[in-house]
Order: sequence, then structure tokens, then C-alpha cells
Amino acid sequence: MTDKYVAAIDQGTTSSRCIVFDQQGGIVAVDQQEHRQIFPKPGWVEHDASEIWTKVQAVVGGALERAGLRADQLTAIGITNQRETTVLWDRATGEPVHNAIVWQDTRTAALCTELGGEVGQDRFRDRTGLPLASYFAGPKVAWLLDNVPGLRQRAERGEIAFGTMDSWLIWNLTGGTDGGRHVTDVTNASRTMLMNLESQEWDQSVLDAMNVPAAVLPEIRSSSEVYGTGVGQLAGVPVASALGDQQAAVFGQTCYGVGEAKNTYGTGSFLLLNTGNRPVPSKHGLVTTMGYRLGDEPPVYCLEGSIAITGALVQWFRDQLGIINDASEIEPLAASVEDNGGAYIVPAFSGLFAPYWRSDARGVIAGLTRYVTKAHLARAVLEATSWQTREVVDAMYQDSGVEITTLKVDGGMTANSLLMQHQADVLGVPVIRPVVAETTCLGAAYAAGLATGVWSDLDELRAHWKRDAEWTPSMSEEERDREYANWHKAVERSFGWEKSD
Repeated sequence: MTDKYVAAIDQGTTSSRCIVFDQQGGIVAVDQQEHRQIFPKPGWVEHDASEIWTKVQAVVGGALERAGLRADQLTAIGITNQRETTVLWDRATGEPVHNAIVWQDTRTAALCTELGGEVGQDRFRDRTGLPLASYFAGPKVAWLLDNVPGLRQRAERGEIAFGTMDSWLIWNLTGGTDGGRHVTDVTNASRTMLMNLESQEWDQSVLDAMNVPAAVLPEIRSSSEVYGTGVGQLAGVPVASALGDQQAAVFGQTCYGVGEAKNTYGTGSFLLLNTGNRPVPSKHGLVTTMGYRLGDEPPVYCLEGSIAITGALVQWFRDQLGIINDASEIEPLAASVEDNGGAYIVPAFSGLFAPYWRSDARGVIAGLTRYVTKAHLARAVLEATSWQTREVVDAMYQDSGVEITTLKVDGGMTANSLLMQHQADVLGVPVIRPVVAETTCLGAAYAAGLATGVWSDLDELRAHWKRDAEWTPSMSEEERDREYANWHKAVERSFGWEKSD
């Protein structure tokens, strides 16, 4: 039997990469390139969508070359992407009309407060599952339409297309100005705050409230189906899946049963819990979101805790403070001391996401004394990720009544054993990393392969999942409770630094 290959494009916050997988779910080849982070004002974060498209084409070519494969040897290609990042482009020229506004960007905080009115953050939660926050794409679209001269009129005439990064890539991959498909999948659509979670269609009442014309919107499709065929270097290859990066990781971690959970450690961290075929409303600071939908099958929903800054805190420690030269240096530095020396770092650089949703919060370092060294700060950087995750796990239990007994983990930070041990310690449950840690790409590949017959069903995908490493708790309950209380004191110090207006 001839081996079948599936490629996945992972268009992330700091880089784009392409991974080619074989039929056993093994990695054949990888290529990756970073793109610029643009900071026009404090709290503003942008990307150049044209630069990203150029880098995506480069990494697809690079991965195929490293794999020794031609494009016509690929059965399918899938897409996973940074969510909520918003791009508007001219349908006739294919050019973006403005830099993409990144999910971390806070410029829409005042608009969100205005939209909330007397009801507040929960105005659209019953329809969209989301609190009003600068995180989501809908307010970003509205901001662009109101602030780029002449854009609203062009949008209302149908000249402008809106998309999250999946839509931008699918449109370009399938022809761009020459017949490109303007689509998105349910997972990405669910992060715009414009889609009704129950109907999985754009919600006209929310569009009207945000003053977003329906003419700019892509068609909503399932996460696993052929949207179109590639052109150019991927001529003839079916483009067969799209999943927001965190939902792709759920799929790649084979969390197909109710109560199964995963945490992905990237720029931010995102913990998702499978809640089955019905959305579970959150009263404890989580969001209700689409997990995935396979073709015509019923959708699967998740509760999600979104943490804005985890891996990005290590980057800040490296790039802004210059304490380390490479991210890999933080683990030995942190391991050179036994604890954090009483210091806590709350990385609320662009506000706090789950479970607080405080746009007014800003980063703080608390508990400093002259005893604290750079090694203690390195440890505090890593521990910030563990404690933020603990807060989300607690909220999930309060909302769902489901107690997580193990946590599947993936993403770049899982290579840090000190962090993973601390994560197990503060949760009090085992933390498990799979053999293929790149589960975001794997999930996109799985969904594309299901749509094109590479794999037959979910049971076959489950059989591919293999454990690589496991960390078990070793911290006493007394120490855990004491440290957690100190963490909460530090979090409270981060509130109220920035006025929402």
C-alpha cells in the first residue's frame, strides 16, 4: 500500500509553519518562519497579513522539500490558526486594507464597554457564549470599519472581505482574486462573537448591534470537509480542514469524550474541556465555544479558559529584560534556586483573560525583596503559567462539575520539565505529554485526513495517541494552598491600572 501524506499549516501568533504527517500520524518534515510583531501604540498589536501569506507559502515549499515530496503526493492539506486575529482585504486586488489586528490587541476595550451598555460584559453571551472583551474579532472588525477612511462604505458595497487567519489563507490557497473560496469553520466563527452557538450561523441581532455588514462575512462550514482545491505550489491538493489552534489541539490530543481536557502552552495558554453536543454556559469566567464539527455530524462544544500571556512572558524576559539570551536558558536558571524567593509575576500585559476578564489589569511583580535574584524571577516567570492554569481548572469544575483527573498537555513550553512538574504540583493531578507534542498541527491534519479518507474514524485516530512523558504531583497540600493564596494576592495588585475609556 502506498503511504498517504497530509500537510498541516499552522499560522500562529509569532510564526507560521507547515508539518507533513504520514498515515501513522508521525511527523515527516517541518518548516517554520517567524513574522514581525508590530506595536503601533501601547496595547496595540498588529501583523502584516501579506507578510504572513508570503511566509506560509515559503514554509509549505520548505516542508515539502525536506520531506522529499511533490505536492501531488499530498492527499490533503489542513489549516489551523491563531484565533480572533482579524484581517480585512479588498476582494478585487487581494490586498489587506490595514494590518491585521491581533487577538492580544486591546484597542477595542472602550468599544466593548460601550457595546455592553447597562447589561455589561454578558450582553451577547446567551447567543455567542462569549463575554464582551477586546479579545474577540467582532469588535475588531467594527473598529476597522469605523477608523479606516471610506472602508465602511466599501464594505457595505460588498468590496471588502473579513476573515480570521484561516479565511485569509483558504482564500489565497484556493485562488485568491481568481475564484478563492471565502469560508471559515465553526470553531473560528465561534471566536468572532458574531456567530450564534446554537444555530452555527451569523447572528443578525449581534451584527446589527456591532454595525458589521453581513456582506463582509465568510460562509460558515464544518471543520472537516473539502473547501476547495489548491492552486500554485499546491495545485490540485484538497484544502480539507480548518480549526482554530486550540480546537485543533483538542482534536490532535484525541479529547473526543465528554470530560477530556487539554492545555496548550504557546504565546498564551488555552485549556479546553469537552462538554459534548450541548453548549455549557459559564458563570465563572470561562467561554463556551465550538470544539469541532466533522462534516454533517452534530457539533462538539467545549468550555475554554483562555490565558493571554504564558510563553510570551518568557519572550519578554528574554527580549525586553535581556536576562536570558535564549528561551531554553530559563529552565536551568530557574532550577538553580529552590523556590521563587517570595516573588510573583502576574503577566497582565494586555489585561487578564479567564477567569477574570479584566481589561484594566496590567502586569505586576509582587513580593520583591533584596533577597530576590534573577533566578527567583525566572522561576516566577514559569510559575505564573502554572497558577493561571490552576485558576482555569478551578473555574471549569465550578461550571461543569467535572473534576479533571489528568491533564493532557502540548505546545513548546512542555519541553520545560521544571514547569510541567510545577504544573502537576499545583493542580494535584498527573500531567501527560504525548509523543507528538505538535498536536495543533496534528489535529488539523487529522481533520483533513478524515475528510479525504486517509483515516476512517475517531477510533483509528485514538489508536495513534501515545504517551511520551508524565509528571506526578509531589507538593504538599499545605504548601500548595499557601502559594496559591500568595498568587491571588499578586493578581489583585494587577487590577485597576488602566482606565477602560
